[in-house]
Amino acid sequence: MTAVPMGEGTGPLHVTAEVLSTKKVGAYRHLVLAAPGVAERFRPGNFVAVSLPDGAHLARRSLWIHRVRPTGSHGATVELVIEPAGVGTAWLAALTQGARVELTGPLGRPFAQPKEPVNCVLVGEGYAAAALFPLAERLRERGCAVTILLAADDEAHVFGALEARRTARSVSVVTVDGSLGAKGTAGQALPGILQRAEADVVYAAGPSATLHAVAAAAEAHGAWSQVALEIPQPCGTGLCHACIVPVIGEDGIAHKVRACAEGPVFRGDRVQWGLL
Repeated sequence: MTAVPMGEGTGPLHVTAEVLSTKKVGAYRHLVLAAPGVAERFRPGNFVAVSLPDGAHLARRSLWIHRVRPTGSHGATVELVIEPAGVGTAWLAALTQGARVELTGPLGRPFAQPKEPVNCVLVGEGYAAAALFPLAERLRERGCAVTILLAADDEAHVFGALEARRTARSVSVVTVDGSLGAKGTAGQALPGILQRAEADVVYAAGPSATLHAVAAAAEAHGAWSQVALEIPQPCGTGLCHACIVPVIGEDGIAHKVRACAEGPVFRGDRVQWGLL
């Protein structure tokens, strides 16, 4: 395995990673990778950009980092959760133990964490919920009360329900078809959860429509929100400028920024959702 620095200090690395283990988790595939240096630089909300095989003529795939863990001879590992929804992610999901893959990371602006203990609600839909578990642990370490809402279309697409119960003070699950938890969507369930949790800060990861609903519910409740956007990121490093997000800056002026560089985490009230 090799690691090539892309910058000084805590910047991302380009790494030849090795698959240490792979397992099916519901509708998803969970990979554990030995990726030297990447885990040590990780902060919740970061992602990696994974290169697909030469000749595939496909852009990199940006994947949330689910967890990093210390191990023995391999150093710290990086865990990814993949939904095999297309050619690229199907190739990644089919990787076997011992396979090697090129990746760059950690990338992106992470979640901002409160300096004092506050009440936090974390909303994750589908596999994107994987990005919230390391955040939940950091928030607990800071003395924050953590409530988690997991959402999906059906039971197979709910990620981390058991893991969430080991992490959060309270966990709610909603599915569109009602196969697990309450029947409904995150947007429908969230207002009541925010009220019961007396939420000060809301964090979310999932499809744009869900993030829009979360940002609106948080604003109506009087809470501050951060959302981890998922839009196509061909390079993942900010060079191609193909992942543009319209936002309102601190100066009150509309700007177009890169999801992979200035994001993927944004203040929910700053995103111009109607222009996405």
